[in-house]
Amino acid sequence: MARKNLLKDLMAQAPAGQDTPTTTLPRSHRGAVGAVSQSLADLKSRALVEVPAEVIDMAGLSDRLDADPEGIEALKASIAEYGQQVPVLLRHSATQEGRFDIVFGRRRVQALKELRLPVKAMVRNLNDHDLVIAQGQENSARKDLSFIEKANFAAQMQQGGYDRKVICDALSIDKTVISRMLSIIDALPAGLIRAIGAAPGAGRDRWLALADKAQGQQPEVLIASAQGPDSDARFLAVLESLAPPKAVPGTRTLTGRDGGQLGLARKIKGKTVIELSGQGRAFADWLIDHIEDLHRDWSNKNQ
Repeated sequence: MARKNLLKDLMAQAPAGQDTPTTTLPRSHRGAVGAVSQSLADLKSRALVEVPAEVIDMAGLSDRLDADPEGIEALKASIAEYGQQVPVLLRHSATQEGRFDIVFGRRRVQALKELRLPVKAMVRNLNDHDLVIAQGQENSARKDLSFIEKANFAAQMQQGGYDRKVICDALSIDKTVISRMLSIIDALPAGLIRAIGAAPGAGRDRWLALADKAQGQQPEVLIASAQGPDSDARFLAVLESLAPPKAVPGTRTLTGRDGGQLGLARKIKGKTVIELSGQGRAFADWLIDHIEDLHRDWSNKNQ
């Protein structure tokens, strides 16, 4: 009877969101039974619980550059039809009793919150260091996270005081790749990376090329050139704005007050074509807005 009651106590489930209570076993029940107790406790720590989405908060580092509303809607439709197939990982909040922090699974939590459904989750006791490491290891295995998003995550880890070896272990990437990632983040204005977004079609080599060509350019000009319907198009727009214009016979180079190249002007079949690129893109917008004033001043001087 004593053995039956002991196993009943060991198998009792703790309420969702609370730690499993521990009891001191009598001396006669230690040893083999104690090992069974520990094994069952380990199994319960891996069990799934359902947590209300409204008690789950963001935590760790930001790993995405785009909000991806279309992806969230697609995820909601899938969950609504098939249910939540993959659990998220949570930890108990370090600041608020009864609340949880997301380790990974942010998009699933957002989708479930909008669907007003509970979240199937594994709950772990993790400190801030372990949380970021777990988040990094999850990110290293994800195919939907772009190169620049992983590079941005690595930069956040470095800024958080993690050494290079820990960053490599978290993302399962060697030191050479991490160094290139961090060099790209250092070379490009943070506002430009945010303006471009995830750019999943642009890999390491193209980001390295952009970082190299962007050296010495004015950040606001680069950011202004990030135009397009999606992040890949914005990346291409910035890269093309830094490409030197092709020389054409009879072409005149247009320069600004500082001597920087604004674009080209050439005459083709009786008409003049002005192309403004690079630093000239921002000037082109101003020129369009003030063309009437400029033409009026020219007309007054040439009456």
